[in-house]
Amino acid sequence: MMTMEYHNAVLLEETVDGLNIKPDGIYVDVTFGGGGHSREILSRLGPEGKLFAFDQDKDALANIIEDDRFVLINENFRYIKRFLRFYGIKEVDGVLADFGVSSHQFDIADRGFSTRFDAKLDMRMDQDSKLSAYEVINGYEEEQLRAVLLQYGELRQAPVMARVIVSERKIAPIETTQQLKLVLKPFLNHRKENKVLAQIYQAIRIEVNQEIEVLKELLLQMPDLLKLGGRLSFISYHSLEDRLVKRFIRNGLFEGEPERDVFGNFEVPLKKVGGLIVPSESEIKVNSRARSAKLRIAEKI
Repeated sequence: MMTMEYHNAVLLEETVDGLNIKPDGIYVDVTFGGGGHSREILSRLGPEGKLFAFDQDKDALANIIEDDRFVLINENFRYIKRFLRFYGIKEVDGVLADFGVSSHQFDIADRGFSTRFDAKLDMRMDQDSKLSAYEVINGYEEEQLRAVLLQYGELRQAPVMARVIVSERKIAPIETTQQLKLVLKPFLNHRKENKVLAQIYQAIRIEVNQEIEVLKELLLQMPDLLKLGGRLSFISYHSLEDRLVKRFIRNGLFEGEPERDVFGNFEVPLKKVGGLIVPSESEIKVNSRARSAKLRIAEKI
């Protein structure tokens, strides 16, 4: 049975409202986690409705919902179309995603996601994945490390950090989160220590789980997967993620500009529904991890 300690669903009502649920529709929650969003979708579906959910983390299987209308697929959502085909599903009425790390993953010390605990360098959402934080920190070339810290952590000192990591690991492998903290201690100004550590961990986690590439793959499948009038309702937490979602909704591309006709018009598969939605102050008080959440909704046209 799920407990709210696993994960407090962010923007619960707003995200599910964004799907404009049809009682007999087919929906997908690609980030099942503790099942909060899924339960809300099911509460709005009729007996003919169907909900598929994805989660690559085996721990999420403990939260499975006993409901004939529900199917949980223990896989990465980058394969959404492939796995839905197994169930004879080619089009759906809506897709929900919450790209945040679950509270459960942060709170289980040995997963290595949190700055609060000493643990092996791991950070894998899929615990069977070969790439862990250990491989990133100890195996990446200095140039690769610099790019990860700069692009995903937005750390201005990324070049020097990468150099120090490479220098220290020549003496001995960096195996735990505490060892990594000690290596990077010169960059952890006392007043901003937690903020900088969070940026470092975020950068490594995004790389380990290929979060940006996976998001792109998911977005590219949306035009084919959604029925006409079908909706996506996506929550992002990192500026890179939010920019990708925003740009794809606006012009169907991640960079550059679409081809225009002689009149300057261009076709897009999606149109935005409403504006950017962020959590209320009262929600942030209850769940501080909601602070950076940004919800965008779009409809297939």
